[in-house]
This record gives sequence, structure tokens and C-alpha cells, in this order.
Amino acid sequence: MNEEGIKFGGFIQDIIEEDIASNRYGGRVHTRFPPEPNGYLHIGHSKAICIDFGLAEANGGLCNLRFDDTNPSTEDVEYVESIMEDIRWLGFDWDDRLYYASDYFDQLYEYALQLIRKGLAYVCDLSAEEIREYRGTLTEPGRNSPYRDRSVDENLDLFERMRKGEFPDGSRTLRAKIDMASPNIVMRDPVLYRILRVPHHRTGDKWCIYPTYDYAHPLSDAIEGITHSLCTLEFEEHRPFYDWLLEVLEIPQPPKQIEFARLNLTYTLTSKRRLRRLVEDGYVSGWDDPRMPTLRGLRRRGYTPESIRTLCERVGVAKANSVVDYAFLEHCLREDLNKRALRAMVVLRPLKVVITNYPEGQVEEFETENNPEDPSAGTRKVPFSREIYIERDDFMEDPPKKFFRLAPGREVRLKSAYYITCQEVVKDPSTGEIVELRCTYDPESRGGMTPDGRRVRGTIHWVSAAHSHKAEVRLYDHLFLTEDPEEGGDFIANLNPNSLEVLTDCRIELALAEASVGDRFQFLRHGYFVVDPDSTEDRLVFNRTVSLRDTWQKIKDKS
Repeated sequence: MNEEGIKFGGFIQDIIEEDIASNRYGGRVHTRFPPEPNGYLHIGHSKAICIDFGLAEANGGLCNLRFDDTNPSTEDVEYVESIMEDIRWLGFDWDDRLYYASDYFDQLYEYALQLIRKGLAYVCDLSAEEIREYRGTLTEPGRNSPYRDRSVDENLDLFERMRKGEFPDGSRTLRAKIDMASPNIVMRDPVLYRILRVPHHRTGDKWCIYPTYDYAHPLSDAIEGITHSLCTLEFEEHRPFYDWLLEVLEIPQPPKQIEFARLNLTYTLTSKRRLRRLVEDGYVSGWDDPRMPTLRGLRRRGYTPESIRTLCERVGVAKANSVVDYAFLEHCLREDLNKRALRAMVVLRPLKVVITNYPEGQVEEFETENNPEDPSAGTRKVPFSREIYIERDDFMEDPPKKFFRLAPGREVRLKSAYYITCQEVVKDPSTGEIVELRCTYDPESRGGMTPDGRRVRGTIHWVSAAHSHKAEVRLYDHLFLTEDPEEGGDFIANLNPNSLEVLTDCRIELALAEASVGDRFQFLRHGYFVVDPDSTEDRLVFNRTVSLRDTWQKIKDKS
């Protein structure tokens, strides 16, 4: 159930239950996730994955993974491998049901011959541009191709010669013969095959004609025995052709195409073409850049598969498109990480503090919790010494009234340690920059308690100067400045110039020294962070996954 109490699957689940009750498919539920291997999966795909695999599982059915590899000019094995990796990362598996549309090229060709023999397909010599011109508009009907009335025998001969490679690329197509006056432009004699001399990553040079996605999709579903073909809303206008093709070819128990609203997030682009431009023009470091909405990028940023699945479940399955606030995804992530992420004290912008009355050379250890939300996580020892680092932002020389951290003459509590009071500010004589604070501590305040029972309002985190390591921390923000990245028509103009800030002189406590790539932590008061693959044995690199400030909760409370 999602936050509104709506069962996962919504109206699609209702349809499936009706089909099971009526024994439409013998009680079977069989779905498929059909990515095109021409790019990396992004956050928008995650909803389709959760629906395709999740509804099959919820109804005791099966889900296939099928690559619709019908356009070899844009496809690559790299994409195939990354898609499989991302689906498994999200927590789903297809077992032994891995298929490719190219598995069915011979059978699809035979179906095309059947259409020609039925007088329902013809070879057309119009160019791609001419086909568009003849197709008409939303308000004007299309015109019949001058080649529409070729005989069955001529079409069979030409189509066979297309297959043999006798004609140049783009010179001929095979088109369905439906209705050029149809109000649905998709039904105006859509292209079924085109000539394309590009080696295929699985079939090599066997074919020089390739089926279109719209043709291969329903037939591949039928061949695999799919019952419910779940698609995003942009395929709704293609459903009449889906049904027409299965009907005229007399496919028994044809699958049912059902459309749902895709996942759209604020501050996010999911157009493969636009994402490719960001990568190729160097606006991001690659497809796995933590600012990218690809699943690879989100994984590197530190997002968990559980948080993404939770988002998809709570958003639900609807028929109308909408835009989800990115803050909701961050909210789901915080919920997950709050339960599992170990806490750590990390100083991002260090300011040195010398505790003048603390014995030189002395080192104490203080016990602090690893995760207050999970008692089983235990505790750890944090070393304390005469010289420590605090956050530069935790000190102000002339603080406003409601600043409760360190200032001249003011006392604060060091988390899990002592109370300290600032006695002196040391500045660089040439720049005036504060370089060091000299403080005293109250030996009676160990662990935050004093004999006189006094309390201070401010608690700050710290690390021991001698018992900390340097680290690099990358602070990420939205890649775009506007909720709609294409506002104004140019998404490049809306790029956020401050989407990445790199801090190279951060100080981390010793407990983090053995962290591995992918380990997640909550840096106290800063947010959640993950160890980046750029880390080396000598220097850890952390990416900020999300801050602690939950803007979604505030939005929800106001609504």
C-alpha cells in the first residue's frame, strides 16, 4: 500500500484480477520489461520495472526481460549489460527468461509475408520525407501512396529482394495497408520494415532489413505468451495498431496492452537525447555522474534501491500524467538511510581549536552511538586530544542573537565529550582570516554532564586533529535551476552552475578510515554520504547523497 492507502498496481491490478476471475488467460499473468538497448536506464524506467516485475510477482506470475533490439544503428552490448545490472540492483530478476526481439527476426519476417499475402502490407518506394508528407496532419487526412495498390506477387518479390540487399538503404519500406484517412495518424499505413545496412550486435550481417519497434513489439509479446503488455502513456495512440496486427494475423489469446502514467520528477530530464548531450558536451563527467538521473548515477550518488521502489509504490499507478516533486524521492531516501546509515563526525571546512588547559600528549576515548535508530548497531570509541577541528561555520566572532554555537566568551558542548569556552581568536596577520581558536575545557563536564547541573544550548561535532584523516567531499545539488529543465526552451541555459562543490581538505574520524566504496554514512548535521569509486587507498572520496533537511515533509505539512 502507498501513503494514501491505494494498493500497488491501482487500475492495472483491477484489470488483472478481472482477467484472472474470467479465466481470460487460463489464470496466467505474464508481463515483460522491454527496454531498447540504446542507452542507460534512468529514474523514469524504475517505475516501469517495478510495475512489470512487481505486478507479475504480486499475482503469482512471470516477467520476462526482452531487449527490443530492432535498430542496430543505436544499440550496443554495453547498454545490454548495464540494463541487466540496473534491474538486478533494483531487486528484480528474470531468472531464465531473457529474450531479444532479434530472437524472432525469422518469425517476424514470416508474419510480414502473411500480411502481404492477405493484401494487408505493401512495398513502398516513397522516401521517409515523402511518407511524412503523404501522412497528412491531425486535421487533414493522409494520401494513399502511389505504390499502395501493387499486386501481392509484386510485393512478395520486392520484399524478398529487400531482404537480399538489392536496394539502397532507405529506398523502400514495407508498410501496413490500413487507412490513410484514420483520425489516428499511427494507423495511416505505418512502416513495418526499413532497409538498413548496419551489423547487428547479435545477428551480425544476416539482415539488412529490420522491423520497426511498433511492428516487433506486439508480435514479440504474442510469441512469448505475454498476457498483459504494460506501457507508458505515450504508447496509448499505438494501441489500435497493436490490436489490429494481432487480430489480422489471428493470434490466439492476444496479449492486452495497458498504458500507465510515466514517472516524471521536478528538476529532472529523462530524454535520452538530451542526457546524451549533457555527457558528450562535457556538462557532466559521464553517464554515472551523481547529478544524472540514470540509475547508474543515482547508485553512485548513494541512493538505495529500496528508496526508489518505495517512491514508485507510493506514487502509485495512474492513468493521467503528473509531475512528482523531487523532494518526495529524497524523503523516501532519508527514511531508508536513517534506519541503516552509521553515524560519523566529519568536519567539512576545518577550523583548528587548541584546548589550552588540556594536558599535552593526553588522549581520551569517548563512546558514542553508531545509529540511535538502531540499537543493534552498537557504539564506537572516538579519540579526543588537545587539538581538534570544528566546522568553520560553527564559530562566529560577532554572532546574532539566535546563534547558539561557539563565539568569543561563549561555552558550547562538544558532542560526547566536554564543554569548551572560546578564549582567544587567532588570525592571519596578512589576510585577517581566522586560522585558530584557543579555548579552555571544563574537566568536570565529561560526557556533557556537570556537577552544578548547568546546560548549554549549543552542541557541535568535532574530530581530533591527530586522530583524523583528510578526505575529499563532493557536495551535489540539482543539475538544473528550474523545476522544469526545459523552461524557456533551452535546458542548457537552465543548468545549475553550482550543482557541484568539491571540498578537498575535509577531516574524517578514524572510524571511517576502513570504509569501502558504496558504504553509506550520516555525517552528523551535514546529511547522508557514500564512498565514491574514485577513492584510493590513501584518500577517501565521499559524495553527498542528500542533506538532512526534509523539504518534502514541510510541503506535506502545509498541504
